[in-house]
Amino acid sequence: MKRIVTLLFIGFSVISMNAQENKQPTKVVDLNAPAFEFVSDVIDYGKIKQNADGVRVFKFKNVGKSPLIISRIQSSCGCTVPKKPTEPIKPGETGEIEVKYATNRVGGFSKTITVYSNANEKVKRLRIKGIVSKPESPIVKQKSAISS
Repeated sequence: MKRIVTLLFIGFSVISMNAQENKQPTKVVDLNAPAFEFVSDVIDYGKIKQNADGVRVFKFKNVGKSPLIISRIQSSCGCTVPKKPTEPIKPGETGEIEVKYATNRVGGFSKTITVYSNANEKVKRLRIKGIVSKPESPIVKQKSAISS
């Protein structure tokens, strides 16, 4: 009897799971909305020295049909400080998002910058990456010059 009840329970569970539809909401695209077109979504700092200039710029163009307004920009860490444009970017115009990474930290990094706007793509993610290396000490340079 316990087996029959268990089998019935499993059977009803499977049927009820299959009966649920997985509907994806349809995305409405506003043809008059602003749209980003970035030169690049990723900035690679490459290998830079500790305490080097950590400022880089993401360049973009508004390829939409109405002004692009960036409401806020958020970075994945306090070591990355983004600066958003203060004015709306008109259709056909270009804009810049300045990002400053704190290069006082040695080692590899990969950080995300999230841009919130009124574009069709409401949330846009950008990325910076690179490696911060310690500068060579004068002693190491002298030793290598002596051994040459």
